[in-house]
Amino acid sequence: MADLSQQEWQDQLKNDSNAVILDVRTPEEVEEGFIPNSKNIDIYLGQDFINELEKLDKSKNYYVYCRSGNRSGQACTIMNSIGFDNAYNLEGGFMNWEGEVAE
Repeated sequence: MADLSQQEWQDQLKNDSNAVILDVRTPEEVEEGFIPNSKNIDIYLGQDFINELEKLDKSKNYYVYCRSGNRSGQACTIMNSIGFDNAYNLEGGFMNWEGEVAE
């Protein structure tokens, strides 16, 4: 897992043709806004979170975020433990996000 600053995350994402943005917040949090083109899987689903991760393409690069960066860090650790090589955590999370937001 790599922790990326907001700027590093945006720069790396912009130049990554194999990228998937993963939002691990709750549905209620997502309703308040999200990074465009992100896929939401709530980390609080427990085993179902892992089951959903298992359906994803492990050859992709995953840019993971939550509200503050804590849950997404945990999600990256889980992803690494089940065979994802490239999971990047957004430091500071969505509350510090200055990029585009969808609603």
